[in-house]
Amino acid sequence: MHDSELERLRATMDRLRSPGGCPWDAEQTHETLLKYLLEESYEFIDAVEKGDRVEMREELGDVLLQVFFHARMAEEADKEPFGIEDVAKGVADKLIRRHPHVFGDAVVSGSAEVLENWEAIKKAEKGRTSATDGVPMGQPALPLAAKVLYRAEKYGYEIPVEETVALDEKIDEETAGRLILGLIAQIQAKGIDPEAALRGATKEYIAKIHAHEQDASTR
Repeated sequence: MHDSELERLRATMDRLRSPGGCPWDAEQTHETLLKYLLEESYEFIDAVEKGDRVEMREELGDVLLQVFFHARMAEEADKEPFGIEDVAKGVADKLIRRHPHVFGDAVVSGSAEVLENWEAIKKAEKGRTSATDGVPMGQPALPLAAKVLYRAEKYGYEIPVEETVALDEKIDEETAGRLILGLIAQIQAKGIDPEAALRGATKEYIAKIHAHEQDASTR
């Protein structure tokens, strides 16, 4: 018997990876499982957008399985092994450190200041010197661009974006989405890959950030 379903999941995963378990599970590596982690995450997003609570629970379970699977494999590593308890401890410690207004004496005026504190604490923890440090470059171009622009703003960099289109001050999400979709349609009609185009432009913007930081460090 297990005290919790999480312990039962851990024991199940342990048996699957152990000798006499599942041959397919035993063959997997962190690298071979990456596509499943992405796939399950997207399926959970679909369930949320459909408002399907049953499907949300199932897909979130599939995401959790990936976490336990990777943690179980990590226990087997000869160098710097870790398990699910280490993973849980790390994220719990992080949440406590980055919420001083809940677990400490800090006072915040609202969610905007919470985000400011989070970024400041994260920057200090990781010793980041650039606005682009820690930004996953392998992610799709749109979230990459959004993240880079967000970081530049949070670091106080005033680096303009070229070729901008003037938008109505009262534009809403629905209209913005249609504009983006229309722009993508026009770009594709010209035989241009919008993903590659945006990624290229974002890399140029990243280069401007680095140039700005280099210039600031030499002053």
